[in-house]
Formats: sequence, C-alpha cells, structure tokens
Amino acid sequence: MSNPQQLRYSKEHEWLSATEDGVATVGITEHAANALGDVVYVQLPNVGDTVTAGETCGELESTKSVSDLYSPVTGEVVAANQDVVDDPALVNSAPFEGGWLFKVKVTDEPGDLLSADEYTDFAS
Repeated sequence: MSNPQQLRYSKEHEWLSATEDGVATVGITEHAANALGDVVYVQLPNVGDTVTAGETCGELESTKSVSDLYSPVTGEVVAANQDVVDDPALVNSAPFEGGWLFKVKVTDEPGDLLSADEYTDFAS
C-alpha cells in the first residue's frame, strides 16, 4: 500500500488534498477501502452542507459492513462525486483518483492530520 506523499490523513482513514483556493478534496484511503471490501453503496454529504472535523458526514456500505464517513476538516461541501454514488466500486479501484468523495471549502483544519509516513505507520 502506498499513500501519496502530497496528501494528509486522518486516524479515521480519510485523506485530504492540499487546499486550492480554500477547497480540499476528501476520500478514503486504500487501507480503508481494502478493509471494507467491495463497496456497494455510498452516501455523501450534500452540496451546501456544513461538515465538522471528526464528525460523521456520510456512510459507505460494503458486502461486509456499513462504515461511517468522517470529515477530516470543518467547512462547507462544494461538490460531491456523483460518479462514486453511481459506481461505488470506484472507491475500491481508485481511492486516490476517481474514487474521491467530496470537496469542502475549509474553514477549520485540525492539527492532528497525519503525513503519509505517519499514516502508514499508524495503519500498519
């Protein structure tokens, strides 16, 4: 498992891109996707929703279980990935590319996000 170095990670297994114009992209890590198994349903926050760091904002259902989706930052959702809603398997096949989940205009970022190396150590 290789975690892209340019991303930051939460202990709930979400990744966060660097903010561009204040907007960051959120997804789940390859580790989380593998642990879930085949994802069959994705519920994402709606555009305009406010998400809070560390709080649930959606869920992922797999053939094994249902898992909550947590926001790694606080802010307003500005995009949800309809492709992943229509084809949940993208979460498994491309967790860092086409399987991203939502974009958020960040208003607050917790100080406990991990670097790629820190996350790799945490997840192993």
